[in-house]
Amino acid sequence: MKEPSSKPLISIKNLSISFLSNKQIVNAVSSISFDVLENEILGIVGESGSGKSVTALAILKLLPKNKTILEGSINYQNNNLLDLEDIEIRKIRGKDIAIIFQEPMSALNPTMRCVDQLRECIKEVHIDKKARDIEIGLLIDKVKLEKVEDFNSKYPHQLSGGQKQRLMIAMAIASKPKLLIADEPTTALDVTVQKEIIELLIQIRNSEGLSIIFISHDLALVSEIADKVIVMYKGEIIEQGRASKIFKKPTKNYTKGLLYSRPNNKIKLKRLPTVTDYINDTVDPSAISVQEVEKNHQYIYSKRPVLEIKNLDKYYIENKIWFKKSTSFKALDNINLELYEGETLGLVGESGCGKSTLVKTIVQIEKANNGSIYYDGNDVTEFSAKDLKIYRRSVQLIFQDPNSSLNPKKTIGSLIIEPMVVHGIDNKEMSYKDQCVKLLQDVGLDKDDFYKYPHELSGGQKQRVGIARAISLKPKILICDESVSALDVSVQAQVLNLLNELKSKLNLTYIFISHDLSIVRYMADKIIVMKDGKFNEIDFSENIYNNPKTDYTRKLIESIPKGIN
Repeated sequence: MKEPSSKPLISIKNLSISFLSNKQIVNAVSSISFDVLENEILGIVGESGSGKSVTALAILKLLPKNKTILEGSINYQNNNLLDLEDIEIRKIRGKDIAIIFQEPMSALNPTMRCVDQLRECIKEVHIDKKARDIEIGLLIDKVKLEKVEDFNSKYPHQLSGGQKQRLMIAMAIASKPKLLIADEPTTALDVTVQKEIIELLIQIRNSEGLSIIFISHDLALVSEIADKVIVMYKGEIIEQGRASKIFKKPTKNYTKGLLYSRPNNKIKLKRLPTVTDYINDTVDPSAISVQEVEKNHQYIYSKRPVLEIKNLDKYYIENKIWFKKSTSFKALDNINLELYEGETLGLVGESGCGKSTLVKTIVQIEKANNGSIYYDGNDVTEFSAKDLKIYRRSVQLIFQDPNSSLNPKKTIGSLIIEPMVVHGIDNKEMSYKDQCVKLLQDVGLDKDDFYKYPHELSGGQKQRVGIARAISLKPKILICDESVSALDVSVQAQVLNLLNELKSKLNLTYIFISHDLSIVRYMADKIIVMKDGKFNEIDFSENIYNNPKTDYTRKLIESIPKGIN
């Protein structure tokens, strides 16, 4: 492994960033200074709104030109990048300094083949077609996309999340940059894919000799890759130094909050500490005893199941074209499970293992090819449209991405009231508005949020709206489908605490789905590990985590960043 040099590649001095908004100046970054050394991986950590991504975009001058005020200097090769004209900064973008964006699907052109998008990124105009194709082949090998079947004909939507992120990395290093900015490149990816991307970036740093700025909200993840760490809070650098030092002995409470607001395997707290708890020094160390867990399990599993799935199969037909023989893909293979009242059943596995397909069949968005789903003793697969509507009121779904599940044209109040009206939830003692305000307060939002639109709320607040919308129908079963995977670690803790509080208050039963085994272990009584449409392992959460029986489960556990363990 190459060690960072002592020579700065890029130096940022007293950088301040402000935005003009409604004739007011909003300060995003306040007089920050740091160096990125040659061959160094610098981690920048902080919550959403801390100024991480804004700082990265300022380096490439990608912020809105007429609405941004930049002060200070960003020195690269004896030039202040902030002083360069557009034509000069374009020569540096991509060639000397490249960026990997957080969401590859929005950064890739859906109408172009992946190989053509990669071909566009090779800047040497004099290179001939044969040499270009050789270069593309080398890039595909470097980012480990060579095993993708028929890659040259693939479009972005035909790649998995990890493969799309590898393509973005290949495009970024195509012009052999000296600095690579990776802006949240692993958010919402499976822990196994996350680990692969981290290892890939380290390999590329070592083989290409470039510097990397790695931006994330997860300090434990950054500790796996960074040589040096900068912690940002409200636009300021509050702590910086060697990654090993900050990871082992953080000095600021905010840094401790980012590091310790995740579940760990040493102790299971009754309530996850949040960043705010650490800032206010109000962390509650109360733990759940083994006796409490056993007593709760005896109570839950002494009853009959509220939901049963028997011998469930689901097929998808591929290549159904008149001149081509159709093939079938088995998404669910002989699934059998029992869900008990008051239980939190964890469902974990990599993307494509069948988790979301199983959820869709439970709520009957998708119809199974074989098998039965029993709710309170009745087969859901045989329900009429009227019975299905009643059933769906009792089994509600919280989606992964509140941005795509909330109508941006409607106020928060109308979004929550809408399902209540559709399902005829009538309360003679309270108006719909009063019921909605109470729901907002139940999920930790303010009554004034009733009149706001989704874009006026943070990611965590929007997820709370999704929860309020789901519980407005007074369901018995709540299915949380990757409902915290795209949130900051601090907001994750808040939402997980909220879900546990609502479970006790409303007597809910959960199916909790995630690719993150540490979070599922904290939330769940039992865990099901899925692989290739089958149940790979089923057991109580502590048994799964401490004594996994299959190699696949062990792989998932080993992929969790060590800081979380």
